[in-house]
Formats: sequence, structure tokens, C-alpha cells
Amino acid sequence: MPGKRIAVIGTLDTKGAEHAYVADCLREFGHEPLLIDLGTGGPATVKADITREVVAAVGGIDLASLVATGDRGTCVAAMCEAAPVLLAKLAAEGRIDGVISLGGGGGTALGTSAMRALPVGFPKLMVSTMASGNTAHYVASKDIVMFPSIVDVSGLNRISRTLFRQAAAAIAGMVDAGKVDAPEDRPLIAASMFGNTTRCVDLARTVMERAGYEVLVFHATGMGGRTMETLIGDGLISGVLDITTTEWADELVGGVLTAGPHRLEAAARAGVPAVVVPGCLDMVNFGARDTVPSRFEGRNFYQHNPQITLMRTTPDENAELGRIVAEKVNASTGPVRVLVPTRAISLISAPGQPFHDPEADAALFDSLRRHLDPAIPLVEIDAAINDEIFAEACAENLLELLASVKTS
Repeated sequence: MPGKRIAVIGTLDTKGAEHAYVADCLREFGHEPLLIDLGTGGPATVKADITREVVAAVGGIDLASLVATGDRGTCVAAMCEAAPVLLAKLAAEGRIDGVISLGGGGGTALGTSAMRALPVGFPKLMVSTMASGNTAHYVASKDIVMFPSIVDVSGLNRISRTLFRQAAAAIAGMVDAGKVDAPEDRPLIAASMFGNTTRCVDLARTVMERAGYEVLVFHATGMGGRTMETLIGDGLISGVLDITTTEWADELVGGVLTAGPHRLEAAARAGVPAVVVPGCLDMVNFGARDTVPSRFEGRNFYQHNPQITLMRTTPDENAELGRIVAEKVNASTGPVRVLVPTRAISLISAPGQPFHDPEADAALFDSLRRHLDPAIPLVEIDAAINDEIFAEACAENLLELLASVKTS
């Protein structure tokens, strides 16, 4: 069986020998490397299959003029714009089956910028000195494998050779694995979930699957919400069960699991049928207890586990969250409904639980009623969010919305 072609991308002026070594490993594993130079400093130290000039030209960039400025930051930023264009083109034309890169700070920015242009499921691996820290801005909403380099990506030694070879073997295995042979005729539903809404989503998913849909569940941890929004925007999703909109609480109050200010916009903009629930808007997420900013001292906290501290939202915060959710929903160009479980919006806000706060819940519900467009149904159900009756209502309402689109 012939090998696959794997793009090996990086700055071949400063990291030429290292990328060439990975290319040699790939050949040994039976694959064909495609060396692509993203350097903007001195000349490449190894021969590139695709030169930096070609990369720049495909991206519509005058590389010579940029290099003449002598500003490395400007040059790297330009290549971060050009490289994704080239990689996306090569992948779309079927000329590459995977991509691997090595780098420090600048190289990681370059490599991952190109990888983010590739679809989910396309093998992508970044060997990086930055892989042991916060990699969210490198990975974003894509499935980039971050492989710690341990030592700096600078020269070949007993440690780097071992790790680079293992990384090459990893990307080789990823391209060899191919795609999962699964039925693709079932429409996709996106659902947002948290530990505090797991039972609701699981029950709703069962109903949707029985009706012939495939459900993709996204953990509402910031990146989960961003990824869900991306896939909706890419036109891959037929309907949305947005049961866990908690990321907006973190965005408003300053928690660590924010999905940014555009959460709840993709389905509205694309006209995708959606059921929206104020799930887990009772909580803001932080790390370990000693990481909670001092300005929040005196608030109601719940230790979810040693690494996660939850903080109860206040009536004022809930009133603002109700307004935000309503205004996001009001922008919908397709069929949408808001469902409210009036007894509890999370597992721990039910009566007798640590976040039970009727005043805060009332502020949220009143704000939703006040700000939601009267033309959009607001369905209030006398149940807790994880009750079977509420979960089934979420699924049944979405099925009705999906049916209305089919018959219109």
C-alpha cells in the first residue's frame, strides 16, 4: 500500500536540520514528506519542496518587501496569514494527508496558524516548547495534537531525536488510521453539556437518536462552546440543543471558562433551529480555591473538585445574563425557542443544594421574559433541568422546530 504525503512545515532557516530529520523518519515509516519553508530570516539550510516565496505568493504577500523592513514580528505575522491559505489549498486538492511542525514560540504560532485552517479530523501535530502551558490560543477550536518537545527545538541530540522520531511515528499513525467508516446520512445535532446538566443532555440525546439524528455533545468549558459555534458556522449542524449556556456567566463575571462574546451567535446567524436553555447560569468557574480573585471574597462558593471552584451568580448578574441571552436569541434568523426549568437550572441549584437561590433565579427568569422578543416562544416548565420531563421537552421542541423547517 503506497504511503501518504505528510506536510512538514516550519522555519527552515533556523530549524532546517530538525525538520529534515522528521522528514527522514517519515520516509523510513513509508510515507512521503513535503517540506514547506515558512522562514523569513536567512536562507533555508535544507532544500524545501515548497519555498517560502511560493507560500507567500499563494497568500498574496510580497515577502521581499516585508523582509526588507527587518521587522521579524511583521514577517512572522504575514506568514501566519499566508501559511493557512497554502495548507488549506493543499488539503482541499488532496495533495497532503497530514501535517507536522516543530517550533518554539514563533514556530508554534506559525505551525498552528496553518493547522487551524484544516478541517476537524485532518491529522495535525505540533511539536512545541509551548505545549506544557496554556495552549488554547494555539489549538483554538481545532483538533491539533500538541506534543511537548521537552528540550528546545534547537539542534539534534539524544532527547530531541527520540521525541522527534516519536512525533513522526505519531503523525504517521494518524494518517494510517484514516477516516472512521460510519454512516453519514444522519443529520447532526449539537448539544452543550456540563457535569451539572449531564443527565438532561443524555436523556435528550436518546430522544434525538431515536428520531434518526446523530448528537455531538460539547463540554461547555470555553473551548467546547467555541468549537460548537465553529461547526454550526461551518454548516455542519442541523439543529442545536443549547442546554448549557454557562459560558456566558464566565464571560460576564470573569471566570476561566468563557467562550468569548460571540457565544450563542452562530445558530442565530445561520438560521439553524435551536432550543436554548439557561443551563448552569448559576455558576462561574475558577481553578483551585486559592486562585479565585480576592474581589470575590464573601461570595457563595462550591468546591467541585480540588482543581475547580464554582461561584454562585448574584441576582444582578443573573438579570444581566437574562438580557444577554435574550438579545442573542432575538437575533435568530431561524426557528428558536427558549426553555426554562423553573425549579433548578443546574444540579446544585435545586432546593437543598448549595446554589439554591430563588431570588437569583427569579432575576434571571424575569429578565428573560422582559427582553425576549414576544414572537419567540418562552416555555417555562415546572421541573429541574435534569428531570426527565424537562429533558424530553427540550428534545421534542427541537424536533418540532426541525419539522417546521422541512415542511416550510
